[in-house]
Amino acid sequence: MRGQTREEASVGHYSAARPASGPTALRILLGSQLRRLREEKGIPREAAGDEIRASHTKISRMELGRVGFKERDVADLLTLYGVGDPYERQAFLSLARRANAPGWWHNYSDIVPRWFELYVGVEEAASVIRTYQVQFVPGLLQTEDYARAVTVLGYPHASAEEVARRVDLRMKRQELLTRHQPPMLWAVMDEAVVRRPLGGQRVMHAQLEHLLRISELPNVTLQIMPFRLGGHAAAGGPFTILRFPEPDLPDIVYLEQLNSALYLDKPEDADHYRMVMDQLCAQAAHRDDTTKLLGEAIDSSSWA
Repeated sequence: MRGQTREEASVGHYSAARPASGPTALRILLGSQLRRLREEKGIPREAAGDEIRASHTKISRMELGRVGFKERDVADLLTLYGVGDPYERQAFLSLARRANAPGWWHNYSDIVPRWFELYVGVEEAASVIRTYQVQFVPGLLQTEDYARAVTVLGYPHASAEEVARRVDLRMKRQELLTRHQPPMLWAVMDEAVVRRPLGGQRVMHAQLEHLLRISELPNVTLQIMPFRLGGHAAAGGPFTILRFPEPDLPDIVYLEQLNSALYLDKPEDADHYRMVMDQLCAQAAHRDDTTKLLGEAIDSSSWA
């Protein structure tokens, strides 16, 4: 393939990770390729785990890209899977080294819990992000002042320096929306999100105007779920679905709680949340009506 080295070409679908190019994307890619090799040989996870002196659970986590890779483990698995070509082996080992490199968010490790660090990585690696929010504007669409208000609400005892770093992290995450080959972001928000003056009238007014502007990006779709519709399919709360450019990788459903998060990747779970999201998109106000609702919120006397 033009522009690829022999090592890169020997690892299938390598280019799929390039738009994100972060370590999480590379871990997901490497894990999927190791799973493909294992399944092609009909080797159970238990046998693979024995080969690297680990459990089948670790093999599962490696194949999902949830953990880092030791080069020795990758080399042993390649031998078990019958990969003897030196160029192909070197490509896998090189990918393992790059996958273990810390992401840019490592600089915020003092304020980012491990359960959310994983989310930042998969968000960076995703090609499609679909989210439903009931209380706050999605983090990727928040203004700096709105993000500060959300942070102070969630961390009332944090120092000014910690608040500033948390806001800075959120602003840094937003850069993916305007990078080369950005992900598609589809956000559905309950009308309560735009009616609740979080941070005060001035902050909320600026946030609403920002939503109008950013919804003009070709990779951003914004919808509001009006109060008048009553109940809807996502009565259980907010969620985010992340899809990756590698077609063999499963979607991940992210459910954030107060001090932890759930990551669902079983096909039946992803199918259920995709169905719910599809229903939300069908029920919510479409582009023109959403723009009208945002305009009404901006012009409302409550923001005056």
